[in-house]
Formats: sequence, C-alpha cells, structure tokens
Amino acid sequence: SLSVGLDFRLSLPVAIFVILLLNFWFFLLFLTPRVFLRALTSEITRCRVAAYSPALQAWIFRMFVGSLFFLPRFQPAAGLMERIQAIAQNVSDIAIKVDQILRNSLMNAKMGDGRRDQCEVPRDPKYPDCAGKVEWMRARWTSDPCYAFFGVDGTECSFLIYLSEVEWFCPPLPWRNQTAAPSPPPLPRVQAAFRSDLAPLLELVGTGKESLSFMKKRIRHLAQQWLRAARRLEQKLKGRQGDQKHILIHIGFLTEESGDVFSPRVLKGGPLGEMVQWADILAALFLLGHSLKVTVSLKELQSNLGVPPGRGNCPLTNPLPFDLIYTDYHGLQQMKQHMGLSFKKYRCRVRVIDTFGTEPAYNHEEYATLRGFRTNWGYWNLHPSQFMTMFPHTPDNSFMGFVSEELNQTERQRIKSNKVSSMAVVYGKEASIWKGKEKFLSILNKYMEIHGTVYYETQRPPEVPAFVKNHGLLPQHEFQQLLRKAKLFIGFGFPYEGPAPLEAIANGCVFLQARFNPPHSSLNHEFFRGKPTSREVSSQHPYAEDFIGKPHVWTVDYNNSEEFEAAIKTILRTQVDPYLPYEYTCEGMLERIHAYIQHQDFCTMPSPPPPAKAQSPAMQSPPSPLALSPNATHLVWSPSARRDPHAWPPADSLQVWLSEGQHACTETCRRRGLVCEPTFFRFLNKKEVFLQLSITCDSTEYEMNHLYPAVAENVHECYLQKEPLLFSCAGHNTKYRRLCPCRDYREGQVALCRDCL
Repeated sequence: SLSVGLDFRLSLPVAIFVILLLNFWFFLLFLTPRVFLRALTSEITRCRVAAYSPALQAWIFRMFVGSLFFLPRFQPAAGLMERIQAIAQNVSDIAIKVDQILRNSLMNAKMGDGRRDQCEVPRDPKYPDCAGKVEWMRARWTSDPCYAFFGVDGTECSFLIYLSEVEWFCPPLPWRNQTAAPSPPPLPRVQAAFRSDLAPLLELVGTGKESLSFMKKRIRHLAQQWLRAARRLEQKLKGRQGDQKHILIHIGFLTEESGDVFSPRVLKGGPLGEMVQWADILAALFLLGHSLKVTVSLKELQSNLGVPPGRGNCPLTNPLPFDLIYTDYHGLQQMKQHMGLSFKKYRCRVRVIDTFGTEPAYNHEEYATLRGFRTNWGYWNLHPSQFMTMFPHTPDNSFMGFVSEELNQTERQRIKSNKVSSMAVVYGKEASIWKGKEKFLSILNKYMEIHGTVYYETQRPPEVPAFVKNHGLLPQHEFQQLLRKAKLFIGFGFPYEGPAPLEAIANGCVFLQARFNPPHSSLNHEFFRGKPTSREVSSQHPYAEDFIGKPHVWTVDYNNSEEFEAAIKTILRTQVDPYLPYEYTCEGMLERIHAYIQHQDFCTMPSPPPPAKAQSPAMQSPPSPLALSPNATHLVWSPSARRDPHAWPPADSLQVWLSEGQHACTETCRRRGLVCEPTFFRFLNKKEVFLQLSITCDSTEYEMNHLYPAVAENVHECYLQKEPLLFSCAGHNTKYRRLCPCRDYREGQVALCRDCL
C-alpha cells in the first residue's frame, strides 16, 4: 500500500527521498505545519537534495504546505486506505517533479564548472574560522540578499569563493583564477589649498530641512570672519598645509531613520548647539581645502560608501573612497549596520562628533561589560581620541569645539558705550527651564530689568513671571543684539555646556551660573544617566568656570540667597570688556582641525603592551626615556633620550606627575597649569618609572583598569596597564595614586602643545 502510484524507475536519490518522506508523513500527519516543515527541512538536508538546487527546496516546501491544507478536506469517516492513496498520489507527483529538477540541475552543473560541487572545506591553521563560517553560510546564506549579489548560490564552492575572495576567513581556492580584479586607482593626491569662497559649500549642504537652512544661514553670517581667519592661518603655515583629504560628512541625527527630532524644533526653541557645531565643522573643513561629500540620509550614505544591496551583512563592494568620515553616534550605528566587515576594517578613519565625550572605560566593550560601564552610547572600541567634543572637558577625547562671533575694535567700543547696566537676559528658551526659579528671579528683579527669549505659540508661558519682558524666540542676529545691550546673562543650571554663554561673554556680558553641590553626574542626575562618562559637573558650564572665570564668569550657590544677592551687587559695579578665548575663534578652530587632520592617525596599530611577567633580562622593557626634574617633584623627557620626529604631540612636552588619591589625572595636570595628554601614557607604563619617582613596589602587575598605571601606596603594590585603549586621564579612586602624563599648551589653544602646530 505504501507504493501506490509510485514509479520506481526514478533515480536512486529520488527514491530514497520519497521513501523517507513517506516514513515521516505518518508521524507528522497530525503535527502543526511549523513542526512538519522543520522536520522536512532536516530530512531534505540529510538526503543532500538541498545541495543540488536551492530552488528545489523552496518548491518542495510549497507543495507540502499545499498538501497540509489539502488534508482537512477529507471527512473523518474516510477510510485509512483512501487517505494513504491520496497521500501517495501527492508524493508521486512530487517525486516526478523532484527528478526533473535534479536531472536539470546535475546537467547544468556538468556543463558548467565541474568543480562547483566538489569543494571541500580547507583545513588551514592560518584560517581557523573557515569551517565555522562555511557552516554559518550553509544555514544562513539566504538571510541577506547581498550574498547572492556576490555570487553565492547555495553550493559549497560558492560559500568558499565568497569567504576567501569577498571576506577573508578562508584561503584562496587553488583552481580559481588568482588574478585579482583590478582595484580602482588610488585617490589622486594634491596639496590642500585654502579656499576663498564659501558659496560652493552652501550647495554641498543641500536643502529640504529646517536644520540645514539654519546651518547655511550661520555659514553665510560668519563667512567674512571665516575667510579672514583662513588667510591668517595660511600665512602662519607658510605652505605647510599637507595633502588634500577626501572626507565624507554624514550627519546621522538628521536622517529620517534616526527620527530627525531636531529639524521640527529649530523654529520652536529646540537645542541648536549640535547644528552650530556641525555648521562650523563644515566651514572649517571646506576652507582648509579638503574634498567634501555631505549626506543627511541613509540612502546617500549607502551610495557614497558602496554598500551592496541587502541588509548590510556583506563588506563594501570597493575600497572606501574616503580618507576620513565625520559623523555622530547615530551615523556610527548606521555605518556599522550597513558596512559588514568593512566597518571594522575602516573604523579607524571615523571621527565621531560627541558633545559630552566618551571615556575609555565606556568605550572598551569587554571592560565596560565586565566592570559595569556599559551604556546605550559606548563600547565601540575606537581610539578615545576619535571622539570629538564640544568643550575640552575630557582630554581622552579630541576637542573639536565651535566658533563664536568675533568683534572688531569699533564694535567693541560701540558695545561698551551702549551697555544697559541694569539689564539681564535669562539663558533658557524652553518654559520648563524657568519652573521653580521664582525666588532668585525676585531677588534679581530688585536690581535689574529681566528679559527672556522663551518660545510660545499663542499665549505667554505661565512659568515666566509677569515682571519678565519675554521677547519670544528670536532669530540669531536679534538675540546677538539683545546680548550686546545686556549687562548680565544668567543661567538656571540647564542646558549644560551650550554655546550661548560664550556668545554672551563675547558680547560683553557677565555670565552668572549655578554651582552644583554635590556635582552632577550619571550617579545622581537623570540627564547624565546612560551617557558614556563618569565626569562630575560642578556647574552649568564648567569650561566657563575653569578656563575663563572672574570677572567674566561668576559661579555661586543659588540656594544661598545672601551669596546670590551679593554676586548681583558686585556684578553691577564691575566693568568687563567683550572676551572670546582664541580656541573659539574661526582661526583657532581652523588651526586645531588642521593639526588633527595632518597628525592624527588611528589606522597605525599601536605597539603591543610589554609582557605580563618578564622571564629574563632580554625580555625587560627598554630603559625609561624620562629623567627626574631639577626640583625632584616630577619627571620630564630626558635631553639625552631619542625622540621620534614623527610623534605627535612631540614627547619633549611631557611631564609626569603623581596624583593625589582623590584626583583624576585631568585635575592633577590642571592644578599645575598643564593638560593631561593620554598619548603619553605609553612612556609611563613601565616599572622603571615608579622607581624613578622613588615609589616602593613590592609587586607589579599588568591588568585591565582605566586607572592604571597607578600605585596603592598603603600596600606597596604597583599596577601597569594591560590594554592601551584603556589609557585614560579620567577617573580616580582613593585607593590609588595615578601616574599622570601632562603637557604644556598653546596660549588660548588647550588642544595643542606649544610645538604642535
């Protein structure tokens, strides 16, 4: 009865296949279709039918799904033999179709490359992942259309060709034509030349979004200042501009895929700091003479990168045509999703615009996971200097910054003569920022007329007291005019570290801000929770407090009414001139970005860390190039030590100081008028350095810890850093005193040492 309707003159593989299916059919008759299909797939694979033709598998699935829906048409009273005959007839039809497909498949294979179905997975110790990758391809090659785009068709040979020629997990096949496809010619190298017209940049930026319109207006408004600054820097460099770079600028937070929450809020008082910074980055890169592509959509990104069609699992179709990519966290995620293995290959070319910074402890994926530093934004395993911040608060990252408008001497005099000494402007465009601030606003109102720029559509926000003159949301140039009249610009504690306080100080205002006690951080404040930093923020604008200070910046306890009122009285009697730090001028930003582009290279692999335990004198690390300073308080670069002329920053700017237990290296260096320089940690990470500083080490261990190198003095234990990506200026623990690499810096340009340009 089992052979009803079958023709056993079919080929042997088909006969075996049909009998196995019949055996399974009775067991699976009353199971769910999902369970049935799973078992059927396993049986097909075991019979090697799937290896002959991927189309065959799909056809069989369709036929048997149809059979499952056909079965319920029988009445329950029908006899067993009638059911068996119907099933056998179905299977007979399937067997005939299978035989036809197999014969055609085998004939085509013989007519083509006879080797295609005879490939075996090579066992080469140089390619240990090959077998596992082939196994993955067998099961998942249809999961992304990009594999078919590169020629994968379900055969073993196509897997190996792909894994050896597109990816690099398997060795090249001996019978394949080893002549590599001609790679595109290298990008032409010409010297970067300063540009004298920003109009072409405005076309590059594009249209269609309020955020892009805002950025273009800003570029136009500052165009003459940018051009003058470019001419001054050109004279300073004296023809040392270096090669022109091909740069992709992908502003990920403006893409529809990331939500583009900023564009709709541009005209409603939303945050503009990121767009201010991006506009200035575009202007600086363009004026420095580099070749730019600007994208604000995922489709444009894929097209410019050369992403193959599919879901992003395959590498790029050609070598990356860009020397550098400037993006943000959203863009970084999009690149990872669509570049496949190429992301790991090319991520050293990425520069991430990151407002608040990413500390090494959060950047190193394994360490962040083990030590509880994992957040929504970290764990990219980039070099920490690839993250570029708005303010120089995290030396582990590169300080990118932005610019504020400079005043000429005539404008400065006009501002001083037109200042209204009894006028204050409040920092805060959103009504929620004003909530709960009535007490100190009342104190301020006794001495000064208060102005606000709070956005509203129809009626005045109730959070803004009646005695405040609210102008509503002002265009940037009108806001500048308001600041040029005001004596005081006052912050309510939020937003943190925006560009407005620097603009106010540059227009001759005194900035009054709140001191935070205890400091705000991810441990006690919702805003910082989830951000990849442990930084403790002591005020609304730490840069203004630490790098500018009095008389331009006053930081007081707003909960202390007497202190607050005394500060207001003193500010009224104080005369200040407009002030703008050089690093926030157009020339300062051009200078800084030029130095980064010419000197920062994260694609060169760092030298491996020294062995965990030296076994012989021959394995000892080379002598320290450091020497004790004349006053014996710290170490300096030895005059007799050899210096790498290509190293940047130059090593002779290094000073090594031992921190106090409660201080990070950032604070240790700042207290000595210096800046922590994480690239110098490699010179400190040696046992000899402890000895030079007369530190007793009963034991010395290499471990992964973002606080190392350091010494636990109470137990005489010394620790060296095992993972170079964890070298960090940030972080402290009362248990340790840290070895801190400090350097000097150019006046007004904290990102660069004196000889770094």
